[in-house]
Amino acid sequence: MTNAFIPQPWADQPYSVKRHGLTVTNCDAEPVRTPGCIQAHGALLVLRLSDLTVLQASENSHAILGQAPDRLLGRACMDIVGVEGEARLRELLAKEPTDRNPLYLLTLPCLTGAGESLDVTAHTVDGVVILEFESTGRKDSAQPDYYSLVKTTVARLQTAATMQQFCDVVTQEIQQLTGQDRVMVYKFHADGHGEVVAESKRADLDPWLGLHYPAEDIPKPARDVFTKTWLRPVPDVSDALAELVPLVNPDTGLPLDMTYCALRGVSIMYTEYLRNMGVAAALTMAIRRDDALWGLIACHHYSGPRRVPYQVRAACEFLSQVVSLQHQAASDREHTAYRLAIDDTHRQLLDVAISEGGLACLTDGARTLLDGIRAGGSALYYLDRWWCTGATPEEVQLDALADWLMTAQFADVARPVYATDRLAQSYPPAAAFADVASGLLALPIAISERSLMLWFRPETLQTVKWGGNPADKPTVPGPHGPRLTPRRSFELFTESVRQRALPWIPAEIEAASVLRLRVIELVVGRSERRAVQATDLMRSNEELDAFAYVASHDLKEPLRGITQYAHQLLADSTDTDSSGRSKLDGLVRLTSRMDSLLDSLLHFSRVGGDELSLEIVDVDDVLSEAVEIVGFRTSDTQEVEVVVARPLPAARCNRVRCRQVLVNLLSNALKYNDKAVRRIEIGYIGPDETGPRPGCPERSLGATIYFVADNGIGIQAHHFKQIFKLFKRLHGREAYGGGAGAGLTIVRKLVEQHGGQVWVDSAAGQGSTFYFTLPDTQQLIATA
Repeated sequence: MTNAFIPQPWADQPYSVKRHGLTVTNCDAEPVRTPGCIQAHGALLVLRLSDLTVLQASENSHAILGQAPDRLLGRACMDIVGVEGEARLRELLAKEPTDRNPLYLLTLPCLTGAGESLDVTAHTVDGVVILEFESTGRKDSAQPDYYSLVKTTVARLQTAATMQQFCDVVTQEIQQLTGQDRVMVYKFHADGHGEVVAESKRADLDPWLGLHYPAEDIPKPARDVFTKTWLRPVPDVSDALAELVPLVNPDTGLPLDMTYCALRGVSIMYTEYLRNMGVAAALTMAIRRDDALWGLIACHHYSGPRRVPYQVRAACEFLSQVVSLQHQAASDREHTAYRLAIDDTHRQLLDVAISEGGLACLTDGARTLLDGIRAGGSALYYLDRWWCTGATPEEVQLDALADWLMTAQFADVARPVYATDRLAQSYPPAAAFADVASGLLALPIAISERSLMLWFRPETLQTVKWGGNPADKPTVPGPHGPRLTPRRSFELFTESVRQRALPWIPAEIEAASVLRLRVIELVVGRSERRAVQATDLMRSNEELDAFAYVASHDLKEPLRGITQYAHQLLADSTDTDSSGRSKLDGLVRLTSRMDSLLDSLLHFSRVGGDELSLEIVDVDDVLSEAVEIVGFRTSDTQEVEVVVARPLPAARCNRVRCRQVLVNLLSNALKYNDKAVRRIEIGYIGPDETGPRPGCPERSLGATIYFVADNGIGIQAHHFKQIFKLFKRLHGREAYGGGAGAGLTIVRKLVEQHGGQVWVDSAAGQGSTFYFTLPDTQQLIATA
């Protein structure tokens, strides 16, 4: 049974760090925002907002305020802060934004006799006022010069040229302001673990710069608190805890939300963790970017407790907000030149793409996508094929990766970019090509279809230095069984990390996103032009079909006359010499070929001339008719074997034109075959069936695919497109029974009229397989 299903010891009562802190078995389950306790160096009062009477008091109130909790509960706040103090509180509540925003209220003289005066802050939350009382840390009423503390720091931050310089300035200035022994900038990585990226320290301390710490060292609830508050002081990690009396609000029965309290009680796990590192006091500030926690400014003090007065904390909080605001600007300054160079390259590529009317130049030109964003390889899926440059995965691997991206990452149009430096972690098959593509930056050109731009970065073997073994999670006996404790060892632990690439920086991701938008504009503009061109093409095709019909029909009449006269001349040529008869034979042969070409042209012009009427057709019956028309016969030298392994599925198509497709394909399978046994197989691949679909266009992947395969002479790959062109033959005029070269052109036109596609897979000497689809077939199967 996991910790998530174990009832917590405090499940039936309010939580208190003081009572229950030693029972924690899961850091993520600890209610750090409602600890029920405060750090005992100060005192806390909870007032009802409506009448400012005391509802709760910390149990140490007598030591700080001179009155025990039972003497304070139900009393008016003026009895503690005086008449003038109450008036100032009411004015503060009326005029200032106090909700979840602690503000300085006043400084009170010591209430317990000789001692330091008390700074008082106030804020509201959930219908109550919270007053916090802390020693000022000074004997007189003088306050630090807030303006002079931060003016120089802000100026230095604004002039930092690189992110590293920026972080170094942060640690130096905060150390000078607070007097802490060590100040670090602690950056969170995507998986939650942290890294010390800048450090200012006492000279005798060991450096921690570059060390990594597991995500569990700062649990998620603690990180979440820093998205709401800017600063967390712990002036004495060994300080006692003071519980609230009563532990819950008597008006609501709910625990107090202490997220924004400087005195908020500290998790025992955290104080043990700090003591294990030899830390006596700590001060932590948030660094945020776009409302997300980017990292922390972590301050450690070793020589003893160190109290940071309110005004210095206020200066630190202000600087924490300035650092968060300037953080992005520092990153932008560092990468400005690089970003400008990327944008310039992308502009040049788009200029070429516009002039060439296509995107192939992005990978095939003199300059490519690799001249912009730094990467090892790039791939573009465009016009139903991959265009690659540099080191990329194989096309089969690219196809599978593209399918994963379109379904797992780009199914939601709101996420038009995917960037990772550890692809195999999210997509395990990427481990097979980690050497070229451990890092991936991917953007879809269009969500509705598979069109992608990809950049790849190769694996970079990294050595990560951990501050202690990240797998060390010790437990010790507790009052309710074993409890989790923080690590005791922080000795250097190194780990070699594979299948990782250099991470993509924001400037690269932004530049790629801008390029995507410009490519989309280009593609949309071309689509509009293609629509106009398609209309013109349709009109031209109609005119061409009409011309072909008229030309072929009208030319046949004089051709018949020429043929007739040629035959008459041959019949009357008994006295003609051999040279004359040879010329007459040639004339008859040429007129016969001319007649065949005109027949093919006339047939082609008629294909699609009539409206396409569809019906549910038994394709097995149509195949039987086609076989009968072709008339397979076994000769003295060749046998014919026709194989139909299983019944073909019915289709919603035009029966006559479907039969013509099969007739033409069967005729070619029979004709272009030099084997002693001419074998022809007719079959199909169902949309839900697994297995290879060689050369299948993406649009036909989900359709029923019919095929006619033979063991004939085969076709070389570079001829695959040519064979579908009108009057294109790959062999001599009379070879393999002759022909006009229109059969496959007619097949393509008939299939495309049905909204389908036709293609071939073949190799010279190894036979050919012609595939075609009738898309309405899948619709028919789905509704059957």
